[in-house]
Amino acid sequence: MIIIFGLSAFVSWRLRSKFNEYAQIGLSNGLSGAEIAQQMLRENGIHDVRVLSVEGMLTDHYNPQDKTVNLSADVYYGRSVASAAVAAHECGHAVQHQVAYAPLKLRSSMVPVLTLSSRYMQWVLLGGILLLQTTPIPLAIGVALFALTTIFSFVTLPVEFDASKRALAWIQTNGVVNQREYGYAKDALWWAAMTYVVAALGSLATLMYYASILLGGRRSS
Repeated sequence: MIIIFGLSAFVSWRLRSKFNEYAQIGLSNGLSGAEIAQQMLRENGIHDVRVLSVEGMLTDHYNPQDKTVNLSADVYYGRSVASAAVAAHECGHAVQHQVAYAPLKLRSSMVPVLTLSSRYMQWVLLGGILLLQTTPIPLAIGVALFALTTIFSFVTLPVEFDASKRALAWIQTNGVVNQREYGYAKDALWWAAMTYVVAALGSLATLMYYASILLGGRRSS
């Protein structure tokens, strides 16, 4: 767990460092993140998705429920390599939605269940640990709920990697970036993807921890 925590901290720091670095490198074509997003959507035949500016740093995301590409202000108005990479990546999710990309459909279908279970999961796990010597059932339920969270984390991985793949292919094919800028954009998106990898591994490690408590308690009872 300590190793995962340290790795997560390092990757998060590295991601912010990379995006701060690439945010200072102006895009040769002078396009803003919003303009790049609108162009990518349009050229993929997507006309029902809005591109919006939202508050915060690295808060960029695609919302399949209301069909919006939400870009942080620095990305929306920025005219840098970082802005291009992030804007194209989020539009990659919109393209996934349009073509009914299976992992995205699976992840979206899991959201309502996870939203409900997350409200009670920690309390169920805590109660399960306290009641373990009496009955293993509450902790077993908590482990099952946490397993759903872990599965969600791993389902997210192909969704994120595929969105980056689509983004990089599009910005290169359409001349949005030159060869040097493409390398920077690829590096930035790689570090972004690593945050999801570390999160998935962290979730798996935590699941194994709770599962070991459950199995240990059952053996001693």
